[in-house]
Amino acid sequence: MSHLVAPSVLSANFANLEADLEMINNSEADWFHVDVMDGVFVPNISFGFPVIKAIKKIAKKPLDVHLMIVNPDQYAQTFKDFGADILTVHYEACHHLHRSIQNIKNLGMKAGVAINPHTSINLLEDTIADIDLVCLMSVNPGFGGQKFIENSFEKIKKLKALITQKNSKALIEIDGGVDLTNYQKLIDCGADVLVAGNTVFSSKNPSETIKLLKK
Repeated sequence: MSHLVAPSVLSANFANLEADLEMINNSEADWFHVDVMDGVFVPNISFGFPVIKAIKKIAKKPLDVHLMIVNPDQYAQTFKDFGADILTVHYEACHHLHRSIQNIKNLGMKAGVAINPHTSINLLEDTIADIDLVCLMSVNPGFGGQKFIENSFEKIKKLKALITQKNSKALIEIDGGVDLTNYQKLIDCGADVLVAGNTVFSSKNPSETIKLLKK
């Protein structure tokens, strides 16, 4: 399959959010990437349930919801009810990762697991066969517009090897610092999904930038 592009709504214009959501609908983007932060797991606060519900009403493409929160299991059902198609929890926030993955899948969503830049790929060895998507953080989570961490290229290769070894169908998603200078190398290393926020929404023509990232 060709790679997917998931613009990050966190970087959209909140004073005119509907226009940016419609831009994504009408672009070559594949998913809406929605970051949820609680100010505890990461030092920032983002969308609450009412905003996600509003996004779902406009979105014509899947909602890829990335939880950067403590106790993610507590809210899985609510995110399902409010429109999440893919629900990603952080390895570092889950005490019982396998249970969290199964809970998400039993609710009818795709299960994603995100790992921070310092977290080893090897820690996913026992669960990778059950995961639908691995979100590799290529910046420290919490804020958009950060500098890409170069070691991420090697992590993608290691993760791709693990997925192949375990016969997993997991997609590799890259979140943080994705731009027009590095996206092709990310794909060459094995990335399947590119999350792009600042790169898309700070450009003069966001729809054209998405088109370039899809090439």
